[in-house]
Amino acid sequence: MSPIPELYESVKERITCAAQKAGRNPSEIELIAVSKTWPADTIAELIECGHDLFGENRVQELVAKVPMLPARLRWHFIGHLQQNKVRKILPLAETIHSVDSSDLARRIDLIAAELGLFPKVYLQVNTAGEAGKFGFSVAQVREEFDSLLELERIEIIGLMLIPPLASDPSLTRREFVALRELRDELTARCGLPITGLSMGMSRDYEIAIEEGSTAVRVGSSIFGSRKSRKVKE
Repeated sequence: MSPIPELYESVKERITCAAQKAGRNPSEIELIAVSKTWPADTIAELIECGHDLFGENRVQELVAKVPMLPARLRWHFIGHLQQNKVRKILPLAETIHSVDSSDLARRIDLIAAELGLFPKVYLQVNTAGEAGKFGFSVAQVREEFDSLLELERIEIIGLMLIPPLASDPSLTRREFVALRELRDELTARCGLPITGLSMGMSRDYEIAIEEGSTAVRVGSSIFGSRKSRKVKE
């Protein structure tokens, strides 16, 4: 018997508990099931549980899986996106979580106009300033945010974060707090309802929810462990 239904129910219960602990409504939090490397028949097991929102990290996997699975599913792209792959994913993913530069945002805006689309996006922020990690610096977001809001085809719905790996949960919590405070600062400045916070993966989604996450990206806690993976989603 597949463990997926039981694992899925456990994750949903933990999301509810974390939200209630923080005095939040669990319905405010989207659960994105990260399906990278998993075949369509495994994803179908979760679909049978009633789940319909999935996240993919790789363009080629998204392109391959979407036609194999029910058209009613919602897909988010959560991995690093190269500019030359934008045209491939825009018709498939309703939301992009990993807009990590103004150049990429402008490319998405341009291609979206050509395709007649209005994608939702999160701006990925490297709050810890980690070398080699994708994302806007905090200073860049503050400097470029107003000009990004002028792009006509993309809808900026929030900020996204992949925190540094840390054995101390308080260090991870600190990064979540920093992203929330940055979101609040930018929202107050622009006067728009940019409320989204895409933060929290299998190792830390409960902490993320306590600190305001509106979208958690959970893979291994639902599907089980993978071989040869660098990040535990």
